[in-house]
Formats: sequence, C-alpha cells, structure tokens
Amino acid sequence: MLTSPQDNLVKIFESSLRENWVAEAVTDYGTSRTLTYGELATLIAQMHVLFEQCGIRKNDKIAVMGKNNSNWVVTYLATVTYGAIIVPVLQDFKANDAIHIINHSEAKLLFISDANWEGIEHDQIPAVMAVFSLADWHPISMHDDMIATITPDAIFGIFNSRYPNGYKPADVHYDERPNSEVASINYTSGTTGFSKGVITPCNALAGNIHFALESRLTFRGARHVTFLPLAHAYGCAFDFLSCLAAGGHTYLIGRTPSAKVLLKAFSEVKPTIILSVPLILEKIYKKMIAPQISKAPVSWVLKVPYLDELVLGKIREQLINAFGGEFSQIIIGGAPLNAEVEAFLLRIKFPVTVGYGMTETAPLISFTKWEHFRANSCGQVLAGLMEAKIDNPDADGIGEILVRGENVMYGYYKNDEATQLTITPDGWLHTGDLGMIDKDNFIYIKGRSKTMLLGPSGQNIYPEEIEAKLNNMPYVMESLVLQRGTQLVALVCPDFEAVDAEHLAEEQLAEAMEQNRKEVNKLLAAYEQIVKIKLYTHEFEKTPKKSIKRFLYTSMAEDRFVEIGSNNS
Repeated sequence: MLTSPQDNLVKIFESSLRENWVAEAVTDYGTSRTLTYGELATLIAQMHVLFEQCGIRKNDKIAVMGKNNSNWVVTYLATVTYGAIIVPVLQDFKANDAIHIINHSEAKLLFISDANWEGIEHDQIPAVMAVFSLADWHPISMHDDMIATITPDAIFGIFNSRYPNGYKPADVHYDERPNSEVASINYTSGTTGFSKGVITPCNALAGNIHFALESRLTFRGARHVTFLPLAHAYGCAFDFLSCLAAGGHTYLIGRTPSAKVLLKAFSEVKPTIILSVPLILEKIYKKMIAPQISKAPVSWVLKVPYLDELVLGKIREQLINAFGGEFSQIIIGGAPLNAEVEAFLLRIKFPVTVGYGMTETAPLISFTKWEHFRANSCGQVLAGLMEAKIDNPDADGIGEILVRGENVMYGYYKNDEATQLTITPDGWLHTGDLGMIDKDNFIYIKGRSKTMLLGPSGQNIYPEEIEAKLNNMPYVMESLVLQRGTQLVALVCPDFEAVDAEHLAEEQLAEAMEQNRKEVNKLLAAYEQIVKIKLYTHEFEKTPKKSIKRFLYTSMAEDRFVEIGSNNS
C-alpha cells in the first residue's frame, strides 16, 4: 500500500490545485471554455455543497455519463475528494445498459448529458435522488422533497456565505481519505448478463499517477490532447488524473475523433505526450506513409544503403510534425500495433511504445519508454508497483499472465464468484491473457484467453454479449463475433433443421440473416455494430467444456464463408 503523504490520492489533487492556481487546467477543445486550476477548485467546492444538500455521505455512489468535457472532470474530482465513489458510465452504452449500471452500482446522484438522458425515465432508476445535466448543472429530475433546496441560487448562497471573501488556495482542504478506500467502480460492460463493476481503490489510481509522475510521462505545463473516453481506465488515468496531478493542461475532445480532427488538434495544441489506441496511429500511417513508400521510386530507394536513411529521415520528420512536433512519445494501449506498422516505425526510430494494462489494474501493468522499447513487447512490468508471473507455462514459456501489486482492484462489485475466480487468495490477478516474460521483465502477449476486442476509441467489446443476442435470432444455431480491421463480423452456423423445416432457399436464408443483423444492431452500442454476417456450414470446433475454439477461426480466409450484409446498418 502506498503510504507516503505525497501518494495519497486526495492530497495529490489538493496540493496540485493549490500550487497551480492560476495555470490553465482543462479546455473543452473547439470551444472558448478553459478552466484554471483555481476555477476548477472553486467548482469542486460548489459541487461539495451540492452533495451536502443532497444528503450524500462518504462512500455513497455518484454516476457520471457523457462525452469528454470539463464538467465531467469536475464531477469526477468533486466526488473523489468528497469521499464518495465515482461510477463512470461510457456514453456509448444503450439506455437499458446504462440503467442497469446505475441501479447495480446503487448510485444516489446521476450527472448525465442531455443526449444520454433521452430514453431514461427517473422511475427506472429509483435509488437515484437527483439527476443533473452535464451541460450546465441544471437539475433534470429529483425527488419532490429536494426541489426547494437544490437550486442554483441555494447552492451559490451557501457557498458565498462560507467564503465571503472568495474561494482561495488556502481554502482547498479535503478530509483525510486513506488510499485503502474505494475511489471508483468501473463497469467493464453494459449488459445485465455480463456486466462487472471493477472496484478500484484510491491506491490503484495513486499507483498509476505515481508512476506517471516518477517517469516524467507528464509534468507541470505538459499539454495533453484527450480523445480517449474519460470513462475508460486508460484515458482517465493518464490524460486526466496524472496530467492534472502534475499541473498539466488537458484539451478534451468530446466527439468521436477522426484522423482529420485529431491531426488538426495536434497541430494547434502541440501536445507533449500522446496516448492512443492502435487504430489511430494505423489510420494515419496508412493515409500518410503507406502511399509514399509503395511508389516505385521510393520503394527502390529504400533498398539502397545511405539513400534509404535520407528518405526515412524525411518521412520521420513529416510524421513527427503531423503530431504537433513537440511530443516526447506516443504510448499505444489496449492492443498491440499492427506488426507492419510497428516494424516501420521502429525502423525510422519514431518515438512510439506499447504498454499493457486492464481496467482491473486501473490500468497499467507494464510500460517502457520508447528509447528502450523492444519489438512485439508490451514493455516492462512496473518496478516497485507491480509484479508478474506466468501460470502453467508451456515448453516455450507461454501461459496465462498473472499480476499482483499496488494497481490491482479489490474485486467485482456484488459479484463474489467472479472475484474469487479472478483473484487468488494471495493476491494474484488472473489477466486472462496468454504471454511470456523475458529475463528483463518484458511482457510479450501471445494471445487472449479472454476474448475482449478493442473498439475504435478504446472501448472494450465483449463478443459473447453480442453472440448471446445473435444466437436468439431466427435460424441461428451458434455464432462467433470477430474483428476484421476496425469492423465486427459475425460467423454464423445456421440452424439447418429450422431452415429445412421451412424449406428456405439460399436467397431466403440470406435475407433472414440480413434481417437478423439489422435487428441485433438495434440492441448494440455504436462501436459494437456488426457489418457483415458470414455463413459457416459446419458446427464450430469445441473444447471438452463445449467452448468454441476461437483461435481456430480468427485468421481464416475470407473466401471460406458466404457473406451476408453490407456496411449499412
């Protein structure tokens, strides 16, 4: 347990807000709104008054759902520094999934975007005492007995009476909160049958912040462009919490980031570090670099000694400038880089590295700065914070990766069975990932025993959830959801008994599957949409436990299947 005063989560932000009072902290990119650390601290203090008036106690849950913006940041920090537990909800979740998470977490307050509130009725979340808009804090819905007291005028009146001379750095003081207390519950999924709420202690967040500061990944005056969802552990820990703990400035992008939008933001902000998922870098590589190196003159030159260095140097400079020109490194998380892209970037000595983590470790397990990065690895296990080992390694040293240390969660909220299956009595966390660890503690991922996929903006996608829905559709016996580039494809083994019983022709079966695709997409988040159904004419191979051997189907040739569907949902 991190016990030094400088590693106490609440005191980290208390100190940063005081020390960086006049510096810019948060900007809603594309708008004129920027908050200084002093303005951020003032809003946090006003939120504390709101919590008091709502009767919020220590360790009560407060949910927040919406796009990246400064009010989301205020809500999170106000909750944690008050001593309550924050429940971040991904904005992409459907209304039913959000309702399940809000109810399961026992949240008493909900801060939500107006768009996400559509489709939710207050009587569907009966434990929530009040709902507030993330746009401007106005109350959307609340219990009748609270209406008279929970008004903006009432809140400001109480606040101004407490600080008649204005809110100043010396006024920033938060009650002691041991790092052993729970800071957040992050739900790994949004559907009732598969949702798991990761119980994250203050210590795990402090551990990630400690590593970021000690490693100089961020610092006072650093500039971050935050486009990964703040409700996702990766973006939350490093683009938000670590940045503000250090006295940096984060520019929040609230809409789905296209390569065009991001490159514009990079050129304007000139970030000092960039956190990304593979998709973004791969898209930029394919758009900017691949066309150049595939042309005959350049491809020929790249085979000539000395000339290749000149060309590659110019490409490197071009790529660095495209990302703003002032960043120390790009850190890839969530999944490995495409092998071709990684090999080229290493060849040109582009400052990129790959880390490894999961929501259950808030999130970091391993990382190495780009200068010391080893190809195909995920960096070194965090020295002094985490340890890792391989469970039941095979002859090649490959087995499941187990980790233990400061960043590990307490368990899954109200799910003791899943907790016991995931965390051993002596504290080792089963990652569900297959890999190996070399003598220098570099981790190499070889496969996923878990089947989680990575969405376009770093969202976790659990194919079993989609398959469960698809398997309930007409003429479907079983299915597999796989990733093809950035898109999801479903392999479907039809229920041939049902097909034969109704004497369906091939064309009719195709029409039925296309209708299935459209219907199931109505039940899925935007990043979970199925773009194609491919028919597989044999039952999928199974393990003795009757689980599908997924690895047999992940790299099968496209022409093995009959395609149903299009890119239109």
